[in-house]
Amino acid sequence: MRGVDRQSELKCWVESRLSLSPLELEPASADASFRRYFRVRSAGQSFIVMDAPPAHEDCRPFVQIAGLMAEAGLNVPRVIAEDFARGFLLLSDLGTAGYLQALNADSADALFRDAIDALLRWQLASKPGVLPPYDRALLTRELMLFPDWYVGRHRALTLNAAQSAALDSAFKLILENNLAQPAVYVHRDFMPRNLMVASPNPGVLDFQDAVYGPVTYDLASLFKDAFISWDEERVLDWTVRYWEKAKRAGLPVAADFGEFYRDFEWMGLQRHLKVLGIFARLNYRDGKSSYLEDTPRFIGYVRAVAGRYAALRPLLTLLDEIENRPAPRGGYTF
Repeated sequence: MRGVDRQSELKCWVESRLSLSPLELEPASADASFRRYFRVRSAGQSFIVMDAPPAHEDCRPFVQIAGLMAEAGLNVPRVIAEDFARGFLLLSDLGTAGYLQALNADSADALFRDAIDALLRWQLASKPGVLPPYDRALLTRELMLFPDWYVGRHRALTLNAAQSAALDSAFKLILENNLAQPAVYVHRDFMPRNLMVASPNPGVLDFQDAVYGPVTYDLASLFKDAFISWDEERVLDWTVRYWEKAKRAGLPVAADFGEFYRDFEWMGLQRHLKVLGIFARLNYRDGKSSYLEDTPRFIGYVRAVAGRYAALRPLLTLLDEIENRPAPRGGYTF
């Protein structure tokens, strides 16, 4: 079942659940996966319908994690009806006011304060053995998206032995840092695009891939975003605010802020490299070309972290070679 046929079946399913007909499905949001979202308005109310083809997606994690987040006190869509066999969910609607559109120099402090508080509630609810572990195997598979899709496919390069060794060494250092961090619940895409301006604020979306892993991951997603960037002074300020609140709440963050910020940056580096691979894959495999427009932002993120730590100098050199960018005279400063 594809295209119009599937959408017609989805429409009939929603009509039967709401006992109303006819209904119109309005596109509600784009998604980097195979999922599609529609908005349905009925009797003065608005609902969201998720279409997740079972051959590619599984709705069950969404329902499970929505329950966990609601129990933790987060504002997430309420599951009204589900059909796992066909991949349909009927959800409450958190509105149309997204963080990505609302964020600006004046609004950012208040919006991020609410996002930090929501993140703390989520992390404080953490229990081992409930969500899949963000383990070495998964972190490594994500890192490999960079050489496979960004370097090999997008840049059409085959790394030589020395380059491959440099990348392997950098990956080893990154993973050692990531896996040494204390583990909590991780949304895994806690970025402004997945946060809604709502009451209570924020509404949280796109959490179905949540795992149990490094404590800094969601913070790195929030402040080192795919679609909006901030100067380092503001990122430092927001990160300090999170760290202070996390310490007071008893979360397992490093006692020294310098150590915590290093973990934040190294965790972000894993994500930046992964996203470069994902954006290339979305273009070449899935025909979603718009994501490639944001790759320079992530190259900049990688450069900033690799340029700050001497152990990552080979990664910075390799990136210059990949991007065909000559090193500055006199070498790099660390």
